[in-house]
Amino acid sequence: MRKIIILIVVTLSMISCEMDYLPNDKLTPEQVEQDPSSAEYITEGDYAMFKDQMVYMGQTYTGNTYVRHYFQMSEFIGDNVCLAGRTSDPLYEALTYKRAANLYNISYLWWCGYKIINGANSVIESVQDGVSVEADYLKGENYFIRAIVNFHFSTLWSKHYSFGRDNMGIVLRKSASDTETKRATVGEVYDLIVSDLENAIRLMSQGSRRGNAGYISKEAAQGLLSRVYLYMGENDKVISIVNDMLGGSAPESKLEPSNTYPDYFANALNSVETLWAVAHTARESRGASSIGSMYLTDGQGWGEIYASDPILDLLDRNKNDLRNRFIKPKTISETNYMIRWAIPGDEDFYQNELRDVTFDTDVDKYYFMEGSSKVYVEKEIVNGYEQNYINLNGAKLRVRLSLKMENRYGWPKYFVTKFSYQDGDPMLSSPVMLRWAEVILNRAEAYAKTNNTDKALEDVNVIRKRAGLSGNQLFSKTNMQGYTNVLDVVLDERRLELSFEGHRAFDIYRNKLSLDRRYSGVQTWEVVEPTDNRLQYLIPLDEITTSGIPQNP
Repeated sequence: MRKIIILIVVTLSMISCEMDYLPNDKLTPEQVEQDPSSAEYITEGDYAMFKDQMVYMGQTYTGNTYVRHYFQMSEFIGDNVCLAGRTSDPLYEALTYKRAANLYNISYLWWCGYKIINGANSVIESVQDGVSVEADYLKGENYFIRAIVNFHFSTLWSKHYSFGRDNMGIVLRKSASDTETKRATVGEVYDLIVSDLENAIRLMSQGSRRGNAGYISKEAAQGLLSRVYLYMGENDKVISIVNDMLGGSAPESKLEPSNTYPDYFANALNSVETLWAVAHTARESRGASSIGSMYLTDGQGWGEIYASDPILDLLDRNKNDLRNRFIKPKTISETNYMIRWAIPGDEDFYQNELRDVTFDTDVDKYYFMEGSSKVYVEKEIVNGYEQNYINLNGAKLRVRLSLKMENRYGWPKYFVTKFSYQDGDPMLSSPVMLRWAEVILNRAEAYAKTNNTDKALEDVNVIRKRAGLSGNQLFSKTNMQGYTNVLDVVLDERRLELSFEGHRAFDIYRNKLSLDRRYSGVQTWEVVEPTDNRLQYLIPLDEITTSGIPQNP
């Protein structure tokens, strides 16, 4: 279990989102110089702040953690999730693109992130290079910590790098003594992230990770840098750094084996695939305020966020795909079936029409009665894949056929388990921030963008084989399975593999693609363009009021 030592330095008489304060769980650079061992304590505190529910604005809010807010704010702006009804949790505003500057999730994440950065800065400034292998390694960990927080913040509060280096970025804190608060450009932010990760890699080149995957390593820094380069469009650098990471090893050797993959997320800390996860112990289970609590009800948990129809459609293409195992349908029958289709709701979102269906053995079709007439569930092939539809009142309607399921306000409960079942606890996980499957898909996308189709598909197939797919389920130039370009293949594979892990919306928008959110759920029924200003969260009101930095439009 990680040892956390809280070092009280100063008590703040007033807590705000202003960033030029001294956090109460870090030492000054001078104190670190006097006691080099304190660098380890600060680093442990930095790790802890990713998961701890800290006192903020004089209160401790249930579920107020960096990791919970980050995963919700990054994932819920995509098209993998369906929120079944309204909720008072600010995740609702994240999912529905209803932006406000006074929501506690954005305020806490902003405050907490810069608190973590200040802790990292203490070590970066105070530990001299070359004192010892161990000291260098600790310093490298802190460079990584500063880099990943800046990267997270840039993706949430700034336009993507692909839209230009000169757009407004976030506030950069390069020193614990920084007093000026201003927004850097996106280019300046990415330059610092790259520099920090290069320093992390250099400093962690000797020595080894201090424990399980809850600790940062050289490979974690390289993995994050491959993602950063991908976002920057530096495709050759992506390929080069992934090749360096592999060092001639087969990419398959870096993945959790197929036979244990369905249990990967419950055991992520000890998997060869995990590059970095935010480690939680059994004592740190957040119960109904955990990330998993919104995705699942199993003895506890709210279970209000489900897998969306589009991601279910993608998974349904191959029933033997092991990634189906991360979706847990709440069925109430093993013999009776139902269908559903989207219908306009009371506002700007769509709900579901649900009907029980009966199997007609004379025509081998399911049907329901509409008045005195049978309405049959028909099949058709769309882009090479089977779909169901009905003809009702002169309209052809796409429908989903499934076993009868428990539902919430008409939304069937397709629970998600990627944040559950560590140590058998349905509310406990160590959320994975970086893993090898993503790194391999980073290289696949870079290959696709440099016109190396064969190698792109080869990397995609590595991931698909691990998911239990084979034969015609694998891609080749002569078997594109309905796709017309390799980038779309890679992006859909990223979606399948990395769903619910905070990648989907960023993958779409950084590639300047539109996102189709026209499926049932409380999000607005719309297609969102990559230039939409709602994609950037508003800077917290406390920060704007205190420092006067410009707000996002």
